[in-house]
Amino acid sequence: MHFIFTRDLKDKMKNQIIAIDFDGTIVEHDFPSIGKEVPYAIDTMLELQALGHKLILWTIRSTSYLKQAKDFLEDKGIKLWGTNENPTQKYWSGSPKVHADIFIDDMAFGCPLIQPAVGRPYIDWLQVRKHFKLR
Repeated sequence: MHFIFTRDLKDKMKNQIIAIDFDGTIVEHDFPSIGKEVPYAIDTMLELQALGHKLILWTIRSTSYLKQAKDFLEDKGIKLWGTNENPTQKYWSGSPKVHADIFIDDMAFGCPLIQPAVGRPYIDWLQVRKHFKLR
């Protein structure tokens, strides 16, 4: 997968709203437990956060399972801008669909995946890093 960016597109990639799924994206699938951390997921999220991007946890988890996911991310230093919502969206739309510039989800068409020898595929964060031009 190759990404080609013009100067304008690189400028538009600053301070983006990024919605990120949890199971199969940040951690391997093991619901209702918290799966093993997907390689490079947390490091990439921390770097994106440090660059000014706003991170939304976008997950089907709810109740105590959602709290576990949020606590996991908080313990790793991830400061979420929103959880299953864009906090500013209520001022300009009544839609329940989350607005974000980018969605990172193992179920999204075209999202780069790794197929482990055993288990379900999960996100290839090294490819995600290339998209954002991270080292």
